[in-house]
Amino acid sequence: MDKDYIVECICAQKKNRAFFDCRARIVALKKLRENITLIKQDIISALKADLNKGEVESYMTEIGMTLGELNYMLRHCKSFSRAKRVKTSLLQFPAKSYSVPSPYGCALIMSPWNYPFMLSMEPMIDAIAAGNTVVLKPSRYAPNVSAVLDKLVKMTFSQDQVIVVLGGREENNFLLEQDFDYIFYTGSTSVGKIVMQKAAEKFIPVTLEMGGKSPCIVDSSADIALAAKRIVFGKLINAGQACVAPDFLYCARDIKDSLIEQIKKQIIAQYGENQIDNDDFPKMINKKQFDRVSRLIDAGRVLFGGNVDEDKLKIQPTLMESSFDSAEMNEEIFGPILPVVVFDSIDEAIEKINSGASPLALYIFTSDKSNAKKVMSACDFGGGCINDTIMQIASSHLAFGGLKQSGLGSYHGKAGFDTFTHYKSIIDKKTWMDVPVRYQPYTEGKYKIIKRFMK
Repeated sequence: MDKDYIVECICAQKKNRAFFDCRARIVALKKLRENITLIKQDIISALKADLNKGEVESYMTEIGMTLGELNYMLRHCKSFSRAKRVKTSLLQFPAKSYSVPSPYGCALIMSPWNYPFMLSMEPMIDAIAAGNTVVLKPSRYAPNVSAVLDKLVKMTFSQDQVIVVLGGREENNFLLEQDFDYIFYTGSTSVGKIVMQKAAEKFIPVTLEMGGKSPCIVDSSADIALAAKRIVFGKLINAGQACVAPDFLYCARDIKDSLIEQIKKQIIAQYGENQIDNDDFPKMINKKQFDRVSRLIDAGRVLFGGNVDEDKLKIQPTLMESSFDSAEMNEEIFGPILPVVVFDSIDEAIEKINSGASPLALYIFTSDKSNAKKVMSACDFGGGCINDTIMQIASSHLAFGGLKQSGLGSYHGKAGFDTFTHYKSIIDKKTWMDVPVRYQPYTEGKYKIIKRFMK
């Protein structure tokens, strides 16, 4: 795309107040919903081409979640956009105080390749619901979905409302030099640091959604069969290419063998005897990611799986005996390999998790309520589940975001509206009376009044 054209569009978007009226936002979001439904098969075909996602998984994890967020915003956008009255101190009498939601302006949304439709659409929907215009930069590693996103945006919006910028690193760098009013980034921590540095130069507020090594704890009291079923679902959806996928299995020593046997059974039950040949089992996004993840497989420690198909860019679901000093435990895996490490007490597990970087997600399977409460309160992480995996991201009623190295800020539902909103604090002071206590000269009587009301 021509850079002068991009700059022209950004300037037009910064001046545009098209979504300042909430009614215009609702009209735009309804049109977006109609067009998503209209080109649903194009989206599914693009996801198949880029990631080999099957139709059910594509709808469940990309289109369906997007429509859920969109419908949530259509229901609540009007109420979220109203000014809210708040209490006014007696010292301010006579006056009223209120908070007015106001859009930042033109938002840059940089989305990743692993959920290329949903992770582009959801923050864009939140930004529009809050009244912002958007420049959307999808990943070049999912070119088919990026092309569909471009088509969808052109069907729905004018260029002074939303545009899609296609391309790779050069376009990313160019956009980060522009004067946006907000930047929302989803991707790796290493690139997130660059985004934050570039934004800081211009004092641009940012949200960073990144990742990390999300632990999946299973204690001795857990329902082993059910835990295995839900762990396999959360780990292998999108072939493990999910920022909230369980990155390693952290289980009590005494249930390790039975848990591994149940996980093996569930892999076969959900994906068949030959998972690589299952047409609905996604592939790695490209050769670079295939090679990176494949290199983590140590044949001598494999408990299940371990096979790869370079032509298909597929890696078999793999369970691997591991320890905290193993190579696979020193990077986010982002693939269908599940290392298994053990603990002897829940306190040991908590201490070990807190000794590393704060993960985006944490999961615990247990029937012991005290263990669940202890882990959820003592560990630092973005969000998680008790007795399930990844489902915390599937609700517009729950904010989604990381902590420290795994992210900055959150979105989904009201949190998404708030992310793209500046709240103006306003006091409307009346003129028919003026309380003199705040004015010089200060007397003992005034001081007594101030102390009475300011405490």
